[in-house]
Amino acid sequence: MPTPFAHVWAAVALSPLFKNKSGFIKMLLLGMFCTVIPDADVLAFDFGIPYEHLFGHRGITHSIFFSVLLGFLIVFIFYNKAYKNGQWWLLFLFFFLCTFSHAFFDAMTNGGKGVAMFAPFYNERIFLPFRPIKVAPFTLDALMTDRGWRVLLSEFKVVWIPCILMFVVFWFVKRK
Repeated sequence: MPTPFAHVWAAVALSPLFKNKSGFIKMLLLGMFCTVIPDADVLAFDFGIPYEHLFGHRGITHSIFFSVLLGFLIVFIFYNKAYKNGQWWLLFLFFFLCTFSHAFFDAMTNGGKGVAMFAPFYNERIFLPFRPIKVAPFTLDALMTDRGWRVLLSEFKVVWIPCILMFVVFWFVKRK
């Protein structure tokens, strides 16, 4: 899996396209939350749930299904008035894309057992054909090793720089 540092860049990159009147910082922080929450499934290990299980790591919380549910839930809880003024679908799309970006980035890693993108309907774990992101260690101490620095460098090249460029392009496009 990429580090949480890499995942949050998806929300940053997409944010200029979905800027709303309800508060940019609120939307961005909720989007960042959506990008990292799928990894809450690592708690499954504490309960003896195996990696390959539907509720295991990179299981249902890394699926399109979960991304749709979380997108709707975030809009319903934090932007209830958006349903009345017709802006809900743009907010939903932002939160859906932020959440799904997690699975997309995880499917680009060079390790693990794949991502259950189509769960609960299909639990097969998949990777993308292009897998340039090195799998990150689970602890901060391990991240501060040579291997950890190589992981951060791969993320910088494959995730951070493209997301920063997307942010700049989207920001200029939206301004005009």
